[in-house]
Amino acid sequence: MQKRVNEVTMRGVPVTLLGPKIKVGDIASDFVVQDATMKPVKLSDFNGKVRIINSVPSIDTSVCSAQVHRFNVEATKLKDTVIFSVSVDLPFALGRYCAAEGIDAVKVTSDHKDLDFGLKYGVVIEDKRLLARAVFIIDKNNKIAYVEYVKETSDEPNYDKALAVVKTLV
Repeated sequence: MQKRVNEVTMRGVPVTLLGPKIKVGDIASDFVVQDATMKPVKLSDFNGKVRIINSVPSIDTSVCSAQVHRFNVEATKLKDTVIFSVSVDLPFALGRYCAAEGIDAVKVTSDHKDLDFGLKYGVVIEDKRLLARAVFIIDKNNKIAYVEYVKETSDEPNYDKALAVVKTLV
């Protein structure tokens, strides 16, 4: 398994990420995560649409929650676009969170079981078994159109830059 160090920090401390570094132009790898009811959800279930993957360490933190809320608002404005939020939070916790917070436009999913998404997209924080904060945009032809590995996990991603890319794809 490929290991990458010093690309991302958590509270200022460099962490080791597991998996490849995804680049614009790469073909998006399919993955399986679970929804809040533990039903498998695959990236390929949404082929032919633009897909935004919002990777967060845990929805139980203020920054992650803000990120999910922002993408939930944006999801209602975007045509032919599916937004995933992926963390290693348990599906039950995700269900409670979505119900309590009114999250209904983003597919909030869990990678807790196999880390299938995290290992394929290079966002698994090795010693924490959490996902790094990142945003990936995949076009309708399954190519990576945008990648942001957020340098410091306590910072939010560049929403404006990511959404500008999405608007060129729909």
